[in-house]
Amino acid sequence: MTEQEKQAAKERKRAEKRASDDVKQSARYEAIKKADLASEKALEKTSKAKEAKRTEKRAGEENELSARYQAIKKADLAREQALEKAEEMRKLKAKKQPG
Repeated sequence: MTEQEKQAAKERKRAEKRASDDVKQSARYEAIKKADLASEKALEKTSKAKEAKRTEKRAGEENELSARYQAIKKADLAREQALEKAEEMRKLKAKKQPG
């Protein structure tokens, strides 16, 4: 084998190694890219689930507040009616008593 042939064989081996390294690097890059994408999707899914849970909790709290507000309004109305009735009773009592 001549020196030129040896040199050409070495160059071929280097080129094959570079091509192999490039393929490995590309595969590594694609695997990382795929893992990152999967991670992003998982984070997005988790985020959406958390947001849905927060929304559900907020809706429950709003319903609870609304029910509490309605109960307070109802109690206030009943108290006002009782006070009005008591006032009417006092007035009637005062009219009936000789003064």
